[in-house]
Amino acid sequence: MPKLPAEFADLEKFSDWCLATEPERYAKRLASTMEEMQAFYDAAIPRLEDACVFGDKFQLDDLPDDVRALVHLMQSLVMVSFPVEVWKQARVPDSGAAWAELITEPVV
Repeated sequence: MPKLPAEFADLEKFSDWCLATEPERYAKRLASTMEEMQAFYDAAIPRLEDACVFGDKFQLDDLPDDVRALVHLMQSLVMVSFPVEVWKQARVPDSGAAWAELITEPVV
């Protein structure tokens, strides 16, 4: 059963990144290899603008499940962008045991 809108079927193989909360996305990032994150990034970054335009057709408080999954997928893309583009590793360099916890999510 597809999680994403049909227009984004090419990203369906990355639907395990459709995670609703920041802690879930962060845990997925830490559990993923750089190769896995790079593959996700390479497939999703060219579709980011398309996803934003597509998502703008809907009211934020009334998203269909497949559109909500697309939003979560793009939030995961943000989560992997710095590791892929800058750090070349899943963890923040030189951060030791630092941890920040998000109290609220940007999308309900």
